[in-house]
Amino acid sequence: MKLLKDILYGVGLTAVNGDTNVMVNSVHFDSRKVGMDDVFVAIKGLITDGHRYIKNAVNQGAKAIVCEEMPELVINGVTYLQVDNGNKALAIMASNFYEVPSKNLKLVGITGTNGKTTVSSLLYNLFKKAGYKVGLISTIKILVDEVEYKTTHTTPDAMTINRYLHLMNQEGVEYCFMEVSSHGIHQKRTEGLHFEGAIFTNLSHDHLDYHKTFAEYRDTKKQLFDGLSKTAFALTNLDDKNGMVMLQNTKAKKYTYALKSFADYRGQLLENQINGQLLKIDDNELWSKLIGDFNAYNLLAIYATADLLGLEKLEILRLASELENVDGRFQYFISKKKITAIVDYAHTPDALKNVLTTINTLRTGNENVITVVGCGGDRDKSKRPVMGHIASEMSNQAIFTSDNPRSEEPEVIIEEMEAGVEAQNVKKVLSIENRKQAIKTACKLAVPNDIILVAGKGHENYQETKGKRVDFNDFKEVKEALEQIGK
Repeated sequence: MKLLKDILYGVGLTAVNGDTNVMVNSVHFDSRKVGMDDVFVAIKGLITDGHRYIKNAVNQGAKAIVCEEMPELVINGVTYLQVDNGNKALAIMASNFYEVPSKNLKLVGITGTNGKTTVSSLLYNLFKKAGYKVGLISTIKILVDEVEYKTTHTTPDAMTINRYLHLMNQEGVEYCFMEVSSHGIHQKRTEGLHFEGAIFTNLSHDHLDYHKTFAEYRDTKKQLFDGLSKTAFALTNLDDKNGMVMLQNTKAKKYTYALKSFADYRGQLLENQINGQLLKIDDNELWSKLIGDFNAYNLLAIYATADLLGLEKLEILRLASELENVDGRFQYFISKKKITAIVDYAHTPDALKNVLTTINTLRTGNENVITVVGCGGDRDKSKRPVMGHIASEMSNQAIFTSDNPRSEEPEVIIEEMEAGVEAQNVKKVLSIENRKQAIKTACKLAVPNDIILVAGKGHENYQETKGKRVDFNDFKEVKEALEQIGK
């Protein structure tokens, strides 16, 4: 059990009704999980308001309630604590409850529209290869040294983050690399965390269903850097027009990386092939199995971060040369018929354009590029015609299909993608609602040396429609389809 007063340290209470000098078992923001002598934090969410469940939490044995609005009826023996922001209070309480675990390791946050998963995962892999105990909190999974745990959000809730950081402390983890999403920052899930450093990869059109404007989206990302201490480092992509915006108000030590600008960490792409690329970093050459300009930036960010964390430069380059693609990030294979299939998480206009640009620079002659792509339901609708335009403009054949339609009708989403197709590209577009069938069609259309891109879902192993998830993996589907044709 923990002393409530200790858990509340630094929360900033606006009103107290009851005793804070009491012992409590745990902290919950889901009233259904509340048990005897627990604390319930009422969060105002997008779908429901936790304040509606205060009575339920008390009935289930809650000893303390943290809320933004005091309930009209207070129960004797229960402590009620008012705060300005329930999300922020929860995050600080979570850190305190688990004894501020982020202070006991070097935690690095990675934010940006694209590249977060690749950079965080590859930093984890590089530091593991260097012999350290490492943690990872990413879209794909949570790793406590070598033990894997499933994750459902890019940035988990504050209790989950701190629980795993605490577990990392117990396992002797020295470094942790963590994806930090704009949702996570906006919902204060990272409050109370002590970051050793933060990395900004890039910024493009995404999540405007949530943030409403690009400026709000950008400024939310910037908050990660605003909150860094003067002993931390802030590393930004100087080639991105929003790169220096991130550093405007940070107290941290500022560093930049770039391929096109004069930066603290400068890279040059010397060769780009289907089996890898040759980079020049700090006057040393690095051959990497990773492909494309976007991965050149990712490698540069990884190199700079490892250097700022104290690894020896030549050792970083040696370890970086051994790194391989992350699942669903430009993951490819070549079939018996010499057809190249690439699966990538590209689900934003900028990411799709980057991947197709890379593919087109790797073409050697008459290969066709066949792109299978969709847009997620219940997400930013304004990017759908843009995605449709990019796919049809930059491919020889585009197949529009479903990509987690969620509560929306797949055909409506596809129609909104079709609206972005220009007249000269209409004949290049097929629309096949069933994603499995769309992938099979792409494989049937392909001839030797052609390149198939299956974009949007990457590492995901499900397809979500009308609240139901069914098993579905793009890489598995395209590989099976090509193997069937090859028989």
